[in-house]
This record gives sequence, structure tokens and C-alpha cells, in this order.
Amino acid sequence: MGALSRLTFKTPPPKPEAVRIKTPVRSAFRLMQWGWVLARHDALIPREANHLLPPWGRPFASLVQAFASGKLKAGRPGQRVGAACEQLGPVAIKLGQVLATRADIFGLQFAQDLGHLKDKLPPFPVEEARREIERSIGRPVDSLYSEFGPAVGAASLAQAHPARLADGRKVAVKVLRPGVERKVSQGLDAMRLGAKMVDWAVAPARRLEPRAFVEIIARSLQLEVDMRLEAAAASELGEVMAKDAYMVAPAVIWDGVGKRTLALEWAEGLPMTSPVMAELSVTERNLLADKVVRAFLVQALDHGVFHADLHEGNLFAHGAEKVTAIDFGIVGRLGPAERRYLAEILWGFISRDYDRISRVHFEAGYVPPHHSVETFAQALRAVGEPVIGRAASQVSMGRLLGQLFEITALFDMHLRPELVLLQKTMVSVEGVARRLNPDHDLWEAAKPIVERWIRRELGVQAQAKEILEEARDTLRALSQLAQNPPQNQTLIVQKPHTPTWVVAAVTASACAAAAALILSLWPLIGG
Repeated sequence: MGALSRLTFKTPPPKPEAVRIKTPVRSAFRLMQWGWVLARHDALIPREANHLLPPWGRPFASLVQAFASGKLKAGRPGQRVGAACEQLGPVAIKLGQVLATRADIFGLQFAQDLGHLKDKLPPFPVEEARREIERSIGRPVDSLYSEFGPAVGAASLAQAHPARLADGRKVAVKVLRPGVERKVSQGLDAMRLGAKMVDWAVAPARRLEPRAFVEIIARSLQLEVDMRLEAAAASELGEVMAKDAYMVAPAVIWDGVGKRTLALEWAEGLPMTSPVMAELSVTERNLLADKVVRAFLVQALDHGVFHADLHEGNLFAHGAEKVTAIDFGIVGRLGPAERRYLAEILWGFISRDYDRISRVHFEAGYVPPHHSVETFAQALRAVGEPVIGRAASQVSMGRLLGQLFEITALFDMHLRPELVLLQKTMVSVEGVARRLNPDHDLWEAAKPIVERWIRRELGVQAQAKEILEEARDTLRALSQLAQNPPQNQTLIVQKPHTPTWVVAAVTASACAAAAALILSLWPLIGG
């Protein structure tokens, strides 16, 4: 399948820089408010965690738990944390959604419960939405839309309205909530202060890079509160999706785009949250699941840009033939090195090549060099072998990734912020596929995409292409050297130009060498 090529970075990519806290005093009070809400839900120090605390910490935990409301403390810890996040607003909701991907830290049940975190609020009035649109696009709503209906969905950041253009096309108009930018800024300040305190006070948590983790969430939220950026993301991802046709994106109506509003063509089909989806045949549901998994992998591996919020609420199915994605507020990006890392990890598990996975981690700089490649490969085998040969319904990519990250503490690995959105999306995609068909074989769905990438980027043809490129660069350097031989700058001596026949001889030799090389490699790169 091709030899393992070196990754393009020798050290891990730089972490996002910590941003200065704008209002430390207000942020401290806001953080205390967050703590109070969490305590009322018995989610700050859940009672289920008491046995994990040292003896000296249990009296303090009992004091905090005494403030819990009898009504709010019902349910499992993940359910209580989710309810508290919903009460605290958009920043806490986003934090909860990302934490839901870390089953390795908080446990599988907690992550699953937190994964049901809802982001729904009552809509604000239509008249207010119309005013926001007019301020944003600088023209009356009626000059662009012949119809403009009440909101059909309202989240903590924005709400969506159905509308019609003058030419009759149905569109979805997204409008930010009034004042949401201020709420996001204040919430992020509080989160940054909390991460700074954790980084300072809790040494074991530093491996999880809390401050960098918060900046990943902050960056995605800042992009979500500018509709112009979401429109650009929808346009870019639409072009990417069209190349493989596993998924499509609605066209952007640029006349309806402003800082606080966005217009997209109406998504065809039924939302994947619809009960009608259960009425499709197993074959149709399995086909839809394949499309979702492959669409994500093609975006991430082939193009390095992917829709990072692929849950059922953002996906529509038009029968089994067409999957449409909406809500492009969160976009993940991977550089060439991270794409190779992802492909090598997936292919390594598919082919049970644990040595390959281990070497990828070391070459990427994710595992410090003082550790043993062979020992890390042994730890990876302990993660991979228990799932080999299991029924598809018993093998979870999300759980496998969780177990993979569980062993990171043994090898001094830090959280990689650039992979947070990737892991979050992989868990979401798996959830969509498994709810469509509990027996869906995620690995079989992923195999052709990963195999294609490995063949193209690391196979014989890729190696031959790399050799030819190196030969071309070498020949070009020789030709330039022959035409412009180095001059000794310390001697003022006029040297004669290189004779024309020497240049011709070197060039002819170079051409002959190139021709011989191409002929020797032709069976590999030709037909």
C-alpha cells in the first residue's frame, strides 16, 4: 500500500496563542455565577465522583453539593452538566458539545449524555429579525424577499426563517440574535479565566492544554457570529462537496449576506432527525450512512477542509440519493501533515499495522522522542486488537479514538488543539451513521476513501512522481551551475565565459539522464 513517508512537520504545530482577558473582575464574577449554576445542578463536583476524591477534598465537595437543588440534581452527571450548559448560554453550550467528544477523560456514559445537549431557545420576534436584516444588508427586506415567514428554528446564536426570492426560489434566512456578540465575548472571557486557573492550580490537567482548548472553542464561536464568514465557508465547502457528490451544500444567495444575516437556498429533503427516516429500508439507510462517513473523510483527507458540525440536525436526506448539509458556522482545517496523520492512523487500524501508527506519532512529534516506538506500538495493539473481528455494531470509532487518547498520559502526549475539531466531527459522524443503521460498518465505509488517499499520496506512483521532481530540480541546478559557474569574490581576475560546447554537453547529458529515468519508471507511472 506504499511505504510510510515522512510527515511534513518535525515538531507539533504551534498551539493557539492565549488571548488577554479583557475584564478580569467581571469575568471572575461571571465564573462564580457559572460555578453557582453548576453547583445547583450538582454538576460542579458531582456526588458520583466523591469516591475519586482524596480524603481532604471530600468535606469541600459535600459543602458544594449541599447547594444542589432537589429538582435539578436528578439524572446522571452528563445530563445535569448538559442542563446547566443550556441555562448558561452559547459559550457553555459550545464547551459542553466539545467535552462530549472526550469519553477518554469523562467516561462513555457521561459523553453520550452530554452529546444530547440541545441548543434551542424561543425565537425572537419576526419584526426584530427584519430590522436586523435591513441594518445588515442595507436595504428593505421586501426589496429582496417576496415572502418572509416566522422562525422555523431558534438556537442560542441565531434563528432561521423561510423566505422566497423575487424569482420564486425558496431560501433559508439566518439571523443572529440581538446582542449575541457581547454575550459570546463575555462568556469567552470567563472561560479563559477558568482555563488559566486550572492551568495554574491543577498540574495533571496541563497535559490537556486547557488554555489552548478554550482558544479552539473561542475561534469557532467568533467565526459563527459573522455571517459573512459562514457564507464563505458554505461556498467553499459546496465546491469541495461537488467534486465527489457524497454530500451537497445549498447555494449562497450573496445579495442576502451581511455581518448579521445569511441566505441559502432551501435544503431539499427531510431532516435526519425526522421519524420518517426509520421507514427507509435497511439498504437505503446504510447507503445514507456510507455517504455521510465518506463525505467527511473526502473533505478532511483530500481537501483539508471539513464541515465540523455534522450532526443529524444539520443533515437532510432526499431519499437515499442525496445528502444536504446546512449550518456552516464551524469549519475544520487540516494541513498536509495532519491529513497524512489522519490517513495513516485510520489505515493502520484497518490493516492492523500498529508499528506504522506508532511511527506516525513519533514522526509527527506527538510522542516525545525519549519513548520507545516499539513500546508505543504495543500499547496501540492493546487498543486495536480487542475490536478486530467484532461485529460492526460493537466497534466504535469514537470509542477507539477515546481509548487511543487514554494511553497518551503514559507517553507524555499533550492534547493536540489542531485535532480537537477533527475528533469532535468524527464522533458526530459516527453517531449519525449508527443511528441510521446500528449495524453500519464504519470501517468498511471508510476503507475505500482512506485506501485511495494512501495509494495516491504514499503509493508507487507518488514515489515515482517525487523521484522525477527531485531529478528535475537536480537537473535544473546543474544546468544553472554550468551556465553560471561560481566566482571567487576575493580575486579580481576576469574569467572567460564557459564555452558553449560545455553547456551543450552538460545539457545533453542531463536530458539523456532524465530520459533514462523516465523510461525506467514508466512501467510504474504509465498505463
